[in-house]
Amino acid sequence: MSEVIRVLAVIAVIGYVIGRQLMGEPLRGKRVVLLPVVLAVAGAADLGTHGRHVQAADVVFLVISGLIAVTVGLLQGRMMRLECRNGALWGQMPVRALWLWAVLVGSRLIVTVIALAVGAKVAGSSAPIIMLLGINRLGQAAIVMRHALATGIPFAPEKDGRSFLSGQIGRPPAAALGTGQEQGIPNGASAGADLAVLARLAGERLARRHGRRYRR
Repeated sequence: MSEVIRVLAVIAVIGYVIGRQLMGEPLRGKRVVLLPVVLAVAGAADLGTHGRHVQAADVVFLVISGLIAVTVGLLQGRMMRLECRNGALWGQMPVRALWLWAVLVGSRLIVTVIALAVGAKVAGSSAPIIMLLGINRLGQAAIVMRHALATGIPFAPEKDGRSFLSGQIGRPPAAALGTGQEQGIPNGASAGADLAVLARLAGERLARRHGRRYRR
């Protein structure tokens, strides 16, 4: 995929994501949790393909970019309005949160310029964009997941009618029917634990699905 096509595709995806968040939508677990995992893993696997060679300088800038991406994602999760609608988790991003997307894009441009100036060609190319987008979404998913686990509000049902992690998230209590701000969205102090729980639950979900396919 050429640099221009990759960038245009990412811009289209980001625009689509922003539009959905501003309008508000039921939060389905596979889209909130599993999709960012797929993006991050697929993006990381793509870094060393097509003749690219990841050097030490690339790793440094990729780590910096990843930390920025996940931090912005955590802040996006904290700003998102989370509540229970029709018995399931629903979320909406306020317009004022658009500045976080500006920070994410602006920081990426700055890192790209610096990386290319010091010869970190992979980190300065468009190759890491998919991975960084997945990492950013994982940061937001960590906050959403923690809120769902803390309040007992299940994710919105998938196309098959089942709710993601429905066996681990119970029915929402009466006190959980307010907004995310009323329920006290967790702060960034426990971000590491949130991401660890997210990774564990996503791994368990994937393992169960793989086991069912194997038995078939």
